[in-house]
Amino acid sequence: MAAASFSCFALPSKFGNLSLNASSSCLPVSSSSLALKSLSFSSNISVSAFSNGCLSMSGAQRPLRYSVVCEAAPQKKADSAAKRARQAEKRRTYNKARKSEIRTRMKKAMEALDDLKKKPEAQSEEVLPIEKLIAEAYSVIDKAVKVGTLHRNTAAHRKSRLARRKKAVEIHHGWYTPASPAAA
Repeated sequence: MAAASFSCFALPSKFGNLSLNASSSCLPVSSSSLALKSLSFSSNISVSAFSNGCLSMSGAQRPLRYSVVCEAAPQKKADSAAKRARQAEKRRTYNKARKSEIRTRMKKAMEALDDLKKKPEAQSEEVLPIEKLIAEAYSVIDKAVKVGTLHRNTAAHRKSRLARRKKAVEIHHGWYTPASPAAA
């Protein structure tokens, strides 16, 4: 296969922005090689500068090379990508359900604690059903951490929030007296 090699030794500075365009073939075609296409210059350059020998073009022999053309953007996802998308969607719905259950359980426990705090004549035995709600919320939170839906620090934060709210209600009604900081 014939190819072109170019050498420019004394091109003036005005030829700095030079673009080459391949056009129709001017050279004779041999039977064993493809035609070497002539080059035309798209910028306004005088032809006499090139006839003085500033640009020379010679043919060179290159080995025959094969190339493979691939599509840049396939139309269909690969099987592994489609499977990964299915798995991600399944996990998303599963995690969404778990998080929703956590929020529901926490909300029920918080509302029960708020109602108990607002009640003026509350008894200490009224905390027992709320403790059961808090225990259920803890259980759901711990299961979410176990399966990877929640981070363990997030779970600890939510459990701590429930415990602090319960402690605040107990302090408010006088069922619990915190130890003084000086005694610790």
